[in-house]
Amino acid sequence: MPCLFCLYTKQGSVAWAAWAQAIQCALYRRRMIWKPNVTVAAVIERDGRFLLVEEHTERGRLFNQPAGHLDPGESLIRAVGRETLEETAYTFEPTGLLGIYQYHSGADNVTYIRFAFIGNITAHEAGRALDQGIIRALWLTPEEIRRETARHRSPLVMRCIDDYLAGQRFPLGVLYHHVP
Repeated sequence: MPCLFCLYTKQGSVAWAAWAQAIQCALYRRRMIWKPNVTVAAVIERDGRFLLVEEHTERGRLFNQPAGHLDPGESLIRAVGRETLEETAYTFEPTGLLGIYQYHSGADNVTYIRFAFIGNITAHEAGRALDQGIIRALWLTPEEIRRETARHRSPLVMRCIDDYLAGQRFPLGVLYHHVP
């Protein structure tokens, strides 16, 4: 099968040639440039319980920390605050970095780089609507979370809890966000 760029001679159009070349380049880049998905998560403990969300997914109802993707131009710290508010209606103030985690999901063939933060809840907007797909926010003990391992969004849910309980912490100063 001839490449799209080569088809322009049969179409007799410079515009067609430019379009075909753009598509060919995009397809080439897609095959050649791999990028992980950058996510953030909030690991929040209060009185021996951790804040989780229960959410609808393609694999059913699963548990996760408040988490989500980094938006273009957004700092990691701003992203974790935004995601926590959107998914739980709690305002989160990060005080430290718990860790940076890499996870490959075989189910969707995607690699995630998760920046997990620890911190404090500073407010709650009780009437706020939660993100689409979020069923509820709830506080569970480590034992309750461990019993639900089969319903975790990924193995990182328990790993982050275990790292928190082990006392793992890094200062926020290890992160730098350049703003031009």
